Amino acid sequence: MKNFMDKDFLLESELAKALYHNYAALMPIIDYHCHMNPKDIAEDKKFENITQVWLAGDHYKWRAMRSCGVSERLITGDADDYSKFEAFVACMPSMIGHPVYHWSHLELQRYFGYDGVICPANCEEIWDVTKKALEGGLTMRKLIENSRVKLICTTDDPADNLEYHIAIRKDSSFKTQVLPTFRPDKSLNVGAKDFADYIARLSAASGFEIKSFDALCAVLESRVAFFKEVGCCISDHSFDNSISFNSALTAEEAKIIACETFKLALAGEHIPAEAVSAYKNALMRFLGKMYVKYGFAMQVHFGALRNTNSVMFSRLGPDCGYDTISGEPSTLALGHMLDALNSDGALPRTILYSLNGNDNANIASLAGCFQYASEETEGLFNMPNVVQGAAWWFNDHLSGMYDHFRAYAHSAAFGKYLGMLTDSRSVVSYTRHEYFRRALCNFIAGFVERGEYPLDIEALAQMVCDICYNNTKDFFGFKLV
Repeated sequence: MKNFMDKDFLLESELAKALYHNYAALMPIIDYHCHMNPKDIAEDKKFENITQVWLAGDHYKWRAMRSCGVSERLITGDADDYSKFEAFVACMPSMIGHPVYHWSHLELQRYFGYDGVICPANCEEIWDVTKKALEGGLTMRKLIENSRVKLICTTDDPADNLEYHIAIRKDSSFKTQVLPTFRPDKSLNVGAKDFADYIARLSAASGFEIKSFDALCAVLESRVAFFKEVGCCISDHSFDNSISFNSALTAEEAKIIACETFKLALAGEHIPAEAVSAYKNALMRFLGKMYVKYGFAMQVHFGALRNTNSVMFSRLGPDCGYDTISGEPSTLALGHMLDALNSDGALPRTILYSLNGNDNANIASLAGCFQYASEETEGLFNMPNVVQGAAWWFNDHLSGMYDHFRAYAHSAAFGKYLGMLTDSRSVVSYTRHEYFRRALCNFIAGFVERGEYPLDIEALAQMVCDICYNNTKDFFGFKLV
């Protein structure tokens, strides 16, 4: 029997241990997709206790508590911080096999030096140990520095003024780069009830009144240019339930419909699904051209069924743990969208994420249809231009990551895998990179153990270091030492 979460946690062979301890564990982190608040980093947020670090915005932990029947008052409600922490700790013995169980123990080990088990008997001790560390100067920036994070990409709306990113850039005392990511979802969601309000906000941010689809495109380009000035080189798109892209339309036809649809949306009219799809066709074609022009990579997330519990959504709002996996297929529409962008010369370096693990093989094989080096990019990135992203959200547990690894390895060059991201609002989520790296080394070592790959330590070490760090740096073209 192995010891509980010791130094060889998840490493099942001597080779896996060597690959992790000698190579993977030594690599720094690039967190190219997260939801941390740049204001917290700029102001070096301080935490009074572990509840503020762990439970203030982590919907993974909130869902775990709900699965144990904990009252919402003790999760997102008005209970005091200790009571919320106590309720979370009481849930942990029941969470066998859940990634939150592993992540939480790793977080205590790495950031607070606590190797005990999270259980009610240790609740007060954990509270005291972590409170002492936090009061002793374990701030937002210190947690990032302790994680050896080289670069962070937050998620930002085109209407944001990026004041905190600018402040961080001017602060030479903080060595981690913090870059914005351009996420124009609200400009694409023409059927949303608050679309007109959002366009008014974007108008105010840009200083230009947006009265037409062409004006919207002009403003979005100006915002892309502004984001680039602040260091941005990545965009992000969430299509939620499924990809919406009317492939039956030419670019000209889609734009004609988009112009009329935009006017109707500003007037508060109901927009039918067909018009929404045509609008997204036109705007995605435009944005793709902008991303190519300004050198942005594009992330495409889909397969999330949002806000399924309308009662709780009305009480708490979005991103509170009431989203789930959508079963609606998107491969066909996604293939059409990639082909349309490619045909327009508007397909940037692209990362594809599906929340539905059943899509792994589909997405991995679809990405392979658009992988080639053009004369313009040959030798620049040493990476395929369209890739499948890391196991996302409900899939970043052990079996989800292994399923994802296998699908990728069966369809593409696994040595070019892009690596891990936190996709998190919590600064202590960097242990997810460790979790990923341990699983990765165990997965790679398995090929050698089974006689499916030679015992070439140099090649294996290079593969591990590339997946953990180098591939991400090369794919995005980050300037890092």
